[in-house]
Amino acid sequence: MGKTMNPWDRPAPEREGLPSAWSLFPEELAALGCPGSALETFRRLHRPWTWKDQAPVLGPVILPWLEGVADLRLPRIVERQPSSDGSTKLALELGDGKRIEAVHMPRKVRNPRVTYCLSSQVGCAMGCTFCATGSMSILRNLQPGEILGQVLTLMADLGPNRGHELTLVFMGMGEPLHNLDHLHRAIRLLCHPAGLGLGKGRITVSTAGLVSGIEKLAAMNPRPNLALSLNATTDEARSRTMPLNRVWNLARLRQALDVWGLRRGEKFTFEYVLIAGENDTEADAERLSAWLGDLRRGHNVNVIPMNEHDASPFRQPDENRVQQFSDWLKVCGCFVTVRRSRGRDVQGACGQLVKGK
Repeated sequence: MGKTMNPWDRPAPEREGLPSAWSLFPEELAALGCPGSALETFRRLHRPWTWKDQAPVLGPVILPWLEGVADLRLPRIVERQPSSDGSTKLALELGDGKRIEAVHMPRKVRNPRVTYCLSSQVGCAMGCTFCATGSMSILRNLQPGEILGQVLTLMADLGPNRGHELTLVFMGMGEPLHNLDHLHRAIRLLCHPAGLGLGKGRITVSTAGLVSGIEKLAAMNPRPNLALSLNATTDEARSRTMPLNRVWNLARLRQALDVWGLRRGEKFTFEYVLIAGENDTEADAERLSAWLGDLRRGHNVNVIPMNEHDASPFRQPDENRVQQFSDWLKVCGCFVTVRRSRGRDVQGACGQLVKGK
């Protein structure tokens, strides 16, 4: 029986300059000289339900070969904060000691599934004034193996046991489209049929409105779902809370959606963080509806009451205003959901994730 490996056992200097084992496709493993079947090696690496003691079983031939050509480290869980709502916020340490956060969110539905909220960067360069991650600034991009590694680490530790029970949302730390090349390589690996085999419709990428990234992602395959964090209805207000709007304003952002080219079954998600006294008036609801235009129907507007944190002066609206704003949108013909963020009691909700060194 093949022995298991501990990806953290190798001395750090030996790993420098090696590609991540978790970022290699079967053909790349083969090109590195994989003894035996590269496809089978890929399968054993990327299917946590076949692991033993939270590590792949690779055997006495593949393991030492792989240790010599690739970095076997995965992000490791160093903190966990269970929420009263059943979700868990996790701090994961990367190989260089930097930390990111992810959230594990089981969903109580007829066919139970689990949603992971994942990070794409250590910190974020967007500087949105209502978001705790933005207060960190950007430390670095995550590599493809680190992005994928979050998924494998969470699956091995907390479940679920199969890829078809999993939904991924890149709404954690970072602007995903600011790290698009690394992110998309990770998505291709996640969708590989010999690995987790996720369908592209099970992956959502959220952006603050990085138009260049939206236009590039539109032409990529596989193409995940797109969520847009909008959060204001005038350029003045949006530029005040989301500095990115000074580069790509609301009109340019709407143009990018027009040229996306929606395919059969695809829908946009529009995220609107509702902030007391900032973007919560009836006029805001009417302007939002007008901006959406023909996207009002069939595409969901997620109204998200702001999750407060110490890095922002803004406050969440009261429940009456949340309901009133949603009703105004519905009167305008919008399809609306009020999203009750999970993990608020452990600072694991939307806009609250912040880690670093």
